[in-house]
Amino acid sequence: MKLQRKNRRVLALGALAVSGALALTACGSDDTGNASGGDSTSSAAAGSIKCDDAKGQLLADGSSAQKNAIDAWVKQFSAACQGVQINYKGGGSGAGVTAFNQGTVAFAGSDSALKPEEVAESKKTACTDGGQGIDLPMVGGAIALAYNVDGVDNLVLDAPTIAKIFKGDIKTWDDAAIKALNPDAKLPSTKIQAFHRSDESGTTDNFTKYLTAATPDNWKFEGGKAWTAPGGQAASGSSGVAQAVKQTPGAISYMEESYAKDLTSVAIDTGAAEPVKPSSETATAAIADAKVVGTGQDLALEINYTTKADGAYPITLVTYEIVCNKGNKPETLPTVKAFLTYIASEDGQGVLAENSYAPIPADIISKVRTTVAGLS
Repeated sequence: MKLQRKNRRVLALGALAVSGALALTACGSDDTGNASGGDSTSSAAAGSIKCDDAKGQLLADGSSAQKNAIDAWVKQFSAACQGVQINYKGGGSGAGVTAFNQGTVAFAGSDSALKPEEVAESKKTACTDGGQGIDLPMVGGAIALAYNVDGVDNLVLDAPTIAKIFKGDIKTWDDAAIKALNPDAKLPSTKIQAFHRSDESGTTDNFTKYLTAATPDNWKFEGGKAWTAPGGQAASGSSGVAQAVKQTPGAISYMEESYAKDLTSVAIDTGAAEPVKPSSETATAAIADAKVVGTGQDLALEINYTTKADGAYPITLVTYEIVCNKGNKPETLPTVKAFLTYIASEDGQGVLAENSYAPIPADIISKVRTTVAGLS
């Protein structure tokens, strides 16, 4: 009973934080829906945007996890900078990096930092004058574990149990390992339907990095944007796995938190005083513990997936905007700089808080602003 009371208390606090905060989101396919509505942006923020020489059409592609944030930003930016069109496809992190390196988009979004070979590729076509692709952390978010189990509202799981569910060792919701973490829950014998991403996804990369770090004895599969563990079912994009969970009794999947707004999410037992629910606040708390591991103007981060800090949600991602540090196309550079300047600004980061994403901590976003100002 003590654990259950603690669980109810932390879940109530998490719900209060989400409802009391400006509504908050954070990889995948062609997601086009805005899970949080996308209308909670203010005219005051639009009035502070500096358009500079922004003009024409800007093409971008990448992370579907940040699609809802990009949509909200574009709405504000377009209102302030008449005649500018920013088309962000949201085709997934893998698709975005490929398009960027082929020189077909002005910037890309990725929930995984560029690999060394991807940086080398960026120097061939995308970036001229000795430039290269760099990672600018711009969007934070929790990766929720959303589930569909009738009658179970306050589910708690830990890393070993999550790993066993997603590799197929735990097959029903009344398994002893789940019961031990939820002694007062009425767990049914329903078969577990674990869904993963079918497309190359930075959300998959971050989720499996968490499992590898937090429970290495239980998760020995190769990481990366592609799902490599056996079994389970697949769906495309953040919205695809969310829809699969919603429609499938016994389902569970990982997705950026904004896509789980109409679903029920797991609280993670990290070893902290209380299990932690996904939210913008708990994701920001985890990102604050990250380290900058990129060199030069690259600001790639290393997230501590094994955090036991109170109120820090461990399954967290950061989406990077990928752009050339120099050698950007002259016809798109002014618009890229103006847009990135806005989304890295205090007002731009505030839009994240209004759409279920986690703002980037102040010391990191200040470095992003400096780097954006120097793009050429």
